Amino acid sequence: MTEVEIISIIRESLFVTLKIASPILITALVVGLVIGILQTTTSIQEPTIAFVPRLVAIFVAIVVFASWMLKTMTDYTRNIFFMIEKI
Repeated sequence: MTEVEIISIIRESLFVTLKIASPILITALVVGLVIGILQTTTSIQEPTIAFVPRLVAIFVAIVVFASWMLKTMTDYTRNIFFMIEKI
């Protein structure tokens, strides 16, 4: 296995990790931003108000995107095993 192949595998693994984590991170970012704007406009500075909706939204995002995330992970794992098989 050459250095180019190893770098390609590392790059692909980082890309798959970002692709799998992005729906959850974007959901948390959007919900946190909306809650932050609402807290600023209403002058309510309670930290738990931001935590609970973000937690619920992350859970919903995981439920919605779980099948896609699992398919992406299994496809990547299958590709890695096929690469190992070729060696």
